[in-house]
Amino acid sequence: MRLNLKNPLIIFDLETTGMNVVTDRVIEISYLKVYPDGREESKTMKVNPEMPINPAATAVHGVTNEDLKDAPTFKEIAQNLVVSFEGCDFAGYNSNRFDLPLLAEEFLRCEIDFDLKKRKFIDVQVIFHKMEQRTLGAAYKFYCSKDLENAHTAEADTRATYEVLQSQLDKYKDLENDIDKLSEFSAQTKNVDFVGRVILNEKNIEVFGFGKYKGVSVEEVFDKDPAYYSWMMNNEFPLYTKNVLTAIKLRGFNKKK
Repeated sequence: MRLNLKNPLIIFDLETTGMNVVTDRVIEISYLKVYPDGREESKTMKVNPEMPINPAATAVHGVTNEDLKDAPTFKEIAQNLVVSFEGCDFAGYNSNRFDLPLLAEEFLRCEIDFDLKKRKFIDVQVIFHKMEQRTLGAAYKFYCSKDLENAHTAEADTRATYEVLQSQLDKYKDLENDIDKLSEFSAQTKNVDFVGRVILNEKNIEVFGFGKYKGVSVEEVFDKDPAYYSWMMNNEFPLYTKNVLTAIKLRGFNKKK
C-alpha cells in the first residue's frame, strides 16, 4: 500500500559503535526519503565515529575500524543531513528506543539545533510487536514473503523496514494510513525526552519514567530534592534528556518569581 503522506518520510537505520545512546556513535546511516507523491531518494554514508567500535558490534554489522578511517565525521555531514531532513517525519525499526535518541545526541554534540521532537515518528517494530511479536527478519518474511539478505547492514534494514511498513498497512485494515495515527500507535509512552526518562502522565504532567521517583512530577522532585537534578546532570544521561530537565528546572524558577 502506498503511504498517505502529508510530509516527506525519512525511513532510516543506523549502525553504531555499540548500544549505549550516551557514549556510542554512528558509523553508518542509511535513509530512504519518500515524498507525498511517491518519489523516492536513498542515501547511505559511512561515518568516522572518532572512537573504536565495540568488537561485539562489529560481530553484528561487520563494519571495522579500518573500514571507516577515510570516512567523514558526523560533524562533517550533519548540516547536509539537516537540509535533507528538514520538514520530514521519520520511520525506523526500533527507532523510537535507539536510533532517534542516538541521532539526536549526535546533532547536539555538533551543537546543531535540529529539534527532532517537532516531527512525527513511526516505529515499525512497535507495530509489529503489538500485532505479531517477531524480529525484523521474521517481519520481512511474514509480511513480504521474502528472506532478508544482508541483515544488519543499514541499507538492507532500511529498505526492509519500508517494505514491512507498506505491507502492514495492506494487512491490517484497522491500521490507518495516516502519519499522525501511525506515530501515535508506534509510541509506547508519551516521552518528553527520547529515551523515556521523562514522560507525560495521564494529566500531561512531566513525571520521571524511571528510578526512585518514577511517576512523580519532575518539578515536585526538583523542589523537594534539588540534588537530584545535579545527580542527573553529572551522570551518563543523554544530552537531550539533560536539556529537557534544565528547561523544566528553569520554568520552575520563573514560576516562583
